[in-house]
Amino acid sequence: MLQVFQHQNSGEVLVEELPGPLCPPGGILVRVHNSLISAGTERSSVAKAEKSLIARARSQKDDVKTVLDSLRKDGIVATYRKVMNALNAYRPLGYSTAGEVVQSGTPQFNVGDRVACAGSACAYHAELNAVPANLAAPIPEGVSFEDAAYTTLGAIAMQGVRQADLRLGENVAVIGLGLLGQIAVQLLKASGCRVIGLDIDKNALELAEKLGADATAISSPDAVQRVLGFSRGKGVDAVLITAATSSNEPLEIALKMARRKAKVVVVGAVGMNVPRSPFYEKEQELLISCSYGPGRYDPNYEEHGHDYPYEYVRWTEQRNMQAFLDLIASGAIDMQMLTTHRIAINDAAKAYDLIMGRGKEPYLGIVLEYPERRETMSVTVAPQRKGAVHAGKIGMGFVGAGAFAQTHLLPHMRNESIDFTMLAGATPVRVRSVAENFGFREFTTDFKQLLNTNNIKLVACATRHDTHAEYVTAALNAGKDVFVEKPLALTREELKQVDAAYRESGGRLLVGFNRRFSPPLLKMKEFFSGRQEPLAMSYRVNAGAIPATHWTQDPAQGGRIIGEACHFIDTMAFLADADPVGVHAVSVRSAAANLHLQDVVSISVQFGDGSIGTVHYFANGAKSLGKEYLEAHGEGRSAIMDNFKTLNLLWGAKRNDLSFDGGKGHAQEIAAMIGALKHGGEFPIGYKTLHAVTEATFAAVESLESGQAVSLG
Repeated sequence: MLQVFQHQNSGEVLVEELPGPLCPPGGILVRVHNSLISAGTERSSVAKAEKSLIARARSQKDDVKTVLDSLRKDGIVATYRKVMNALNAYRPLGYSTAGEVVQSGTPQFNVGDRVACAGSACAYHAELNAVPANLAAPIPEGVSFEDAAYTTLGAIAMQGVRQADLRLGENVAVIGLGLLGQIAVQLLKASGCRVIGLDIDKNALELAEKLGADATAISSPDAVQRVLGFSRGKGVDAVLITAATSSNEPLEIALKMARRKAKVVVVGAVGMNVPRSPFYEKEQELLISCSYGPGRYDPNYEEHGHDYPYEYVRWTEQRNMQAFLDLIASGAIDMQMLTTHRIAINDAAKAYDLIMGRGKEPYLGIVLEYPERRETMSVTVAPQRKGAVHAGKIGMGFVGAGAFAQTHLLPHMRNESIDFTMLAGATPVRVRSVAENFGFREFTTDFKQLLNTNNIKLVACATRHDTHAEYVTAALNAGKDVFVEKPLALTREELKQVDAAYRESGGRLLVGFNRRFSPPLLKMKEFFSGRQEPLAMSYRVNAGAIPATHWTQDPAQGGRIIGEACHFIDTMAFLADADPVGVHAVSVRSAAANLHLQDVVSISVQFGDGSIGTVHYFANGAKSLGKEYLEAHGEGRSAIMDNFKTLNLLWGAKRNDLSFDGGKGHAQEIAAMIGALKHGGEFPIGYKTLHAVTEATFAAVESLESGQAVSLG
């Protein structure tokens, strides 16, 4: 399929053939007929990538803070990799499309349905889009794909109007008459309001009058008197700010032209340095309209398809989309007058030159048109480099193209013995970026391609947690060796399936329990070698708070204990040289604390040799505190590891203080695995331990919920 995307370092806009996405569970696969370029939003996105690094740093202070936080947490090398991976990546463009359903994974839609789609994470300028069910709305009969392509912007404008909570006959000012403002004018007129539009462009004022505005004015402080006259000296009942500017002027004049107790609704991206005096004197309300409406940025609604009850949330983002389409169908609003350009997707780069001002041609609504091609359904691999896998190399198929894989796994897999044969990922643009950066021969959106490629001997998996067991089982059954990031499985049933595949296939399996391979942990293990007594261990993890909306907090992803605490249980099992046999977990519980059940937990583990260890997994600590601190004691000896940077070894009156670089063993683990692949040996962690550690995380969750200790069989 063809897709439009932009390189984040050079800023170049490209249109290239990519593998199409797969139909998402609970969603639909849509063949796009038209998509809309949102000039304001997309111009900002494109302009950001075209800036120099220094200019970006000045304008994106939050991104700079993220880099500094990463430096403190992960060190210079990992942070450098993250930054370079982000710069040398491609970003898909677009968020408002219309087309027809070609595959459906939900009863909401059937193949052949005409739909409008929304979302910056799914409704791309691409011939095929994988769209969650709640981000699509049926197109009524008589509404063209071209008009329906405006639906996302229509829903944004509609949510702004709803936030203003207007009544018939009320006076409203709309500041900013770009696409969003022109749509807002029409929606307000359809609602029975008197509307005055403001903009700095006379052509925009003329168009607003044609679309029904009762009056217009050049947007400036001088326009306040014009608006007061329009409202018969009282001030308007509401102001919608749909402009796109860093200036604070739209907000300042909005406060002056609005009456006492009026509402000012910010829909566009404008300066928000709010002066106190007008609000204080007039008791006005300042409201921010959240994109398309309720449900936006809620993964339960958007990704998992959990709708809000109609009786309690009358207007969700999907219902706003549907209402907008109904208004087009009724003739109450007109999109044709907004469309100034129709451009074939192959020429999309010209459209972005237009909105970036690299030409004198005026524009407003730019609609991309798509050819009707059967081959757009292809999800087959796309070639990156030619040639067969060298006979002396091990062909690797990698699934998952996220930041963790790019920072901590793929750099260490660059080895003379490994051939980067094929990369699989869900998002076409991202998988292309990673394949190019790391030199994979081919890339695809279909994991099964890895299984069906004979010269792939190793499958490595770094996807979201809920796919691990499925991919591991499939790869083992296909006769591949497997490396999988933790966790191995999320449920006992999944673990049983992995057990069976491992036994029957005879393949090798390694889970990314990297900490046991780190130099300070290896030194600590050596320090306690030859002991005759059990160890007592305490592992404090300053895990940090994660928002409830983060994917790792989703119960479907297993939660933080199964997903991350497995690391620390494995590390203690390594030091004890024994598997877990019993678990008891407790958590902080308080109605006053904004904490998830698994955010602040102590997990006590008993090991088969009589050793004991406690994982103190805390999300409520100071950010300035190092993440990991481990103590181990036995036979008059003590070892203290602090964040993989220092190790203190103490015995009797003696001590040895060692320093390390903070590495957590990723490179060493992968090197050990590659050594086993080259020489035909076993992978460096026995499957019995992989199973036992995974089982211990299930027991910890069970203990947390029941309040009882759990023995492992």
